[in-house]
Amino acid sequence: MSWTRRFVLALSAVLTVLATALSTAPAAQAHEERPVTLPDGSGSVPAAHTGEPDLLVCKTGRAAFERRVAGFPAALKARNLALFDRCVRQGYRHLQQAVDAVDRPGMTIAMLPGLYEEEPSLPAPTGACAALKAPRSALGYQILSYAQQRQCPHNQNLVAILGKKDLQIEGTGASRLDVVVDARYAKLNALRADSSDGVYFRNFTAQRTTFNSLYVLASDGFVIDDVLTRWNDEYGFLTFASDHGLYKNCESYGNGDSGIYPGSASDINDGRGYDVPRHSIEITGCHSHHNMVGYSGTAGDSVYVHDNEFDHNMGGASMDSAFPGHPGLPQNHARFERNLIHDNNEDYYPYVADGTCARPPVDRGYEQGVVCPQISMPPGTGIITAGGNWNLYENNWIYGHRRAGVFLSAVPAFIRGESAWGKQADTSHHNRYAGNHLGVDRAGHARPNRTDVWWDGQGSGNCWQSDTGTTTPYTLPVCGPRRGDVTGGTGRLVGEPVKLAQLLVCADYDVRARRLPAGCDWYGAHGIRRVETQLALGVAAVLTLVGTVLWRRRLRGSRLAGTAALLGLLGLALDVAASTRSLTPTPLPALALLLTGLAWTGLGLALRTRLPRRPAFAWTTIALGALTLLDAFDKAVLMIPWIPVGPAWVRGLLGVVWVLWAVVVTGARRRPAPSPDPAGSAA
Repeated sequence: MSWTRRFVLALSAVLTVLATALSTAPAAQAHEERPVTLPDGSGSVPAAHTGEPDLLVCKTGRAAFERRVAGFPAALKARNLALFDRCVRQGYRHLQQAVDAVDRPGMTIAMLPGLYEEEPSLPAPTGACAALKAPRSALGYQILSYAQQRQCPHNQNLVAILGKKDLQIEGTGASRLDVVVDARYAKLNALRADSSDGVYFRNFTAQRTTFNSLYVLASDGFVIDDVLTRWNDEYGFLTFASDHGLYKNCESYGNGDSGIYPGSASDINDGRGYDVPRHSIEITGCHSHHNMVGYSGTAGDSVYVHDNEFDHNMGGASMDSAFPGHPGLPQNHARFERNLIHDNNEDYYPYVADGTCARPPVDRGYEQGVVCPQISMPPGTGIITAGGNWNLYENNWIYGHRRAGVFLSAVPAFIRGESAWGKQADTSHHNRYAGNHLGVDRAGHARPNRTDVWWDGQGSGNCWQSDTGTTTPYTLPVCGPRRGDVTGGTGRLVGEPVKLAQLLVCADYDVRARRLPAGCDWYGAHGIRRVETQLALGVAAVLTLVGTVLWRRRLRGSRLAGTAALLGLLGLALDVAASTRSLTPTPLPALALLLTGLAWTGLGLALRTRLPRRPAFAWTTIALGALTLLDAFDKAVLMIPWIPVGPAWVRGLLGVVWVLWAVVVTGARRRPAPSPDPAGSAA
C-alpha cells in the first residue's frame, strides 16, 4: 500500500470520529395535549369570592376533625367547627361530588381540613371508557379530546372540572397543608380545570401524580393562590393555552420537570417590541425548589414573573421553543424582575442511571427527595432561554451556580416541526439582560456563579449588562440605558460550532431508556470524555499529523516553517486545554487561536518560498491564518457585528479544504529539477 493511501485512510478514520461526535440526537419529549386554540382575550383575572361557601366537602369523623383544627387560632377553629356541622348534614365527602353539583357560575366550594383521596375516582376505567380511541403521546398516555374528557372524566383525572365558570375551590385550614388532595400516583392529574373560565384555587395541597398536580387548560381567567403542589412525574402547576392568569404565593417541589409551567400562555404580544400593553399571566410571591427546574414554559409567551424564589433545582428558570404542538411558538415576551434565582445545583441524573426512575412512581422515593428528570437540562444554571425572543431579565439576583448564571441558545424551527427555511433562524433575538445582581446575594455577600453568561452566539439584538464577570464568549454585546439600545450588537444565523455540537450531543437523553449522553458534562462527563475536548483533540490530531508530514516532505530546513510549526503545536495544545470546562470562560481559547493563526500565517509564507509552483495553496494557508486571527479577535476583543456566521465556521470549512489539499501536496511526487541548458553551459 502506498504512503499516500495509508495517510488518507488514517485521516479518514480521524474525520469519522469527528463526524460521529457531531451526529444529531433525537427530539426530546414533553407535554402533549389535544389541539387547542388560544383564548380570545375577552376575559379577566377573577377576584376572590367573599361570603359563605355554597358547597362543602369534608370527612365525617368528628374526633379526627377536632384534632386537625385543635391548634388553629380561636376564630378560625370556631368557623371550621361550624362549617363541619353544616357539612355533615348537607355537604359532600369527595371534592368531585361537589364539583358535579355546581349548577351556575360564581359558586364557591369549601374543603374542610382533611386528606382527600377521592376513592370513587381511583379505579381504572371500564366499559366504553376503557376502549376510547385516541392517539397516544410519546409518554404513553392517551391524548383525549374535550368530548372524551367529559365522557370519561376519571380516565386521567382525580378531580375533573370541565366547563365550570367562575368557580372557586378553597381550603378552610390554617395553612395549605391542612387540606390535601392526593392522587396516590394513580392518575395523570390531581385536579384538571378544562375550559373553565374564571376558576380560582386557594389554600390547599395537591400531590403525587404521574403527570401534574394542578392543571388549567384553555381557560380565560384563573387564579392559583396559596397552593402547594409536590411529588409529580412532570409538573407541579401546569397552565396551558390560557389567558388572564395569576399565580401568587404558591409553592412547588419534587417534580420531574418544573414546579411552575405556564406553557403556551396566550400569545398576545407577538410582533411587538419590548413595550407591551399587558401580560397574559403573572407569577409572583411563589417559591419553586428541588425540582428539575423551578419554572419552565414552552411557548411561555407574555408571562410576567416577579418577586419569586427559584432555588435548589437543577435549573432555576427555563423557557423554550423546543417542542412541537405548542401554540404560540416561538416563545416571546417573558419578563423577569426582582426574582431570587440561586443555588440551582442539584443533580438528579444519578437516579436515572442507577435505575431508581425505572421503578413504578410509588416506589421511587419522591417523598424522600428523589426527582426523575424528564428532559435534558444543564445542572447548575440560573436562567435558561432555549430559543426565545424579546425577553426581559432585569433586576434579578442570580448567584451561586456551578455552571452559569444565564444560558442562551437558539433552537432552529425544524425542532418544533416547522421546515420553512425562512424560519430556521427565528430564535433567539432581542433578549435583554440588564441591571441584574450577578454573583451577589440580596444582602450584598459575594456568591459567584462559575460563569455568569453562556451564549452560543446566535441571534440579533441580544445584550447584557456591562458588569458581567466571566462569560463565554469572552465579550458580549452591551445593553444601553434604554431598551433596544445595544453596543456591539451581532446578528449571527448560527451559533458557535463547538457549542452547537455540545447541545446536539446533550439532547440525546431519554429517561425511560436510561440513556445519558456519554460525551456531555451535564450528565457527569469529565476530561477526555467531554465532546468539546474530543473535538479539540481530534482537530489537533489531524492538523498535527498533516502538518508534520507537510513539514518533513516539503518544508524541512525552513526556519520560518519550523517556527510556525512550534507555534502551531503550542496553539493546538492550548486549544485542547481550553476546551476543558474549567478553562473555557477564560482568555485561553482566544490565546490558542492567536498562536494558531500566527502559525498558519508563517506556514503560508514559508510555502510561498518553498513551493513557488503552488501559490494558491500558500495563499489559502495565509487566508486560514488571517481567519484564525479574526476568530481570536471575535472571541476575546469584540464580537464582529452583523455578520451572518462567525469566523469559526468559515475557518472550519476552509480548514477541511486545506487538510485535503495538504494531503495532495504532500503525496505528490517532486518534479525533477530542470536540466541545465547545454548551449548556456557552452557559452
